[in-house]
Amino acid sequence: MEHTEEQTYQQKALELLKADAEKIEQLIKVQMDHLTLPSCPLYEEVLDTQMFGLSREIDFAVKLGLIERETGKNLMDTLEKELSVLHEAYTNK
Repeated sequence: MEHTEEQTYQQKALELLKADAEKIEQLIKVQMDHLTLPSCPLYEEVLDTQMFGLSREIDFAVKLGLIERETGKNLMDTLEKELSVLHEAYTNK
């Protein structure tokens, strides 16, 4: 019984982390869609804060053994790649 409960917690943790990652992706996409607007430092600060928060959540889940470190790293890497595309788009504008 306990093993099944542990798997449920692991699955729930991953779902929650992915949901938070998707929120950040949406913020990035909205910003990409509005590249015609001047770069907004506040928006970038919000994204940075969200990314930092997600990294802390991932660290916590890893420490609890709810997700593998590699899974968390992959989640962050994906978002960081999208962020760098956004920054490049601004720089090349």
